Amino acid sequence: MTYILIIISAVFVNNILLSQFLGICPFLGVSKKVGTAAGMSAAVTFVMALATCVTWLLQNYVLVPLRIEFLQTVSFILVIAGLVQMVEIILKKISPSLYQALGIFLPLITTNCAVLGVALMVVQKQFTFGGESITLNLGQSVVFAVASALGFGLAIVLFAGIREQLELSKVPKSFQGIPIALITAGIMAMAFMGFSGIV
Repeated sequence: MTYILIIISAVFVNNILLSQFLGICPFLGVSKKVGTAAGMSAAVTFVMALATCVTWLLQNYVLVPLRIEFLQTVSFILVIAGLVQMVEIILKKISPSLYQALGIFLPLITTNCAVLGVALMVVQKQFTFGGESITLNLGQSVVFAVASALGFGLAIVLFAGIREQLELSKVPKSFQGIPIALITAGIMAMAFMGFSGIV
């Protein structure tokens, strides 16, 4: 039951983009086409799950026993940067078209605050489900990371679909481009607020 609550909470209630406002750079930058947004969300899902697993192990088996928790942020950033380089190499070999479509935004996963934010959340935060406060174990942490990435993907793909439709609409000149995108993002965030109170 805890895993279901974690998934619902991460995808809908506390969506990493629309509730926590982490990962806004790729949200606005890669969301012009649904295909690119889906590719970015897949890359973020892979990196976020792997990074959370590695950083959880690093935190609990290296940093805490050695009492060097103050190196947490720096070491997490280094782990994430290494994982992103690995994903970049794999994408270049497996899917050159997706690699070209993501362009500059693939290296930006390194500095994507959503990936670092989730990695830090699972080791620092107490989660409350049904009135019970828990610290996540490794399995729950990975489920939370994947669910957060799925929430990220859901938000960015929905947003890309809306932006594609807006390209075909008659938008007033003063609202074209980023202004209408920000208004749309705000409306989406309010729509996701309707899920609050479920978990």
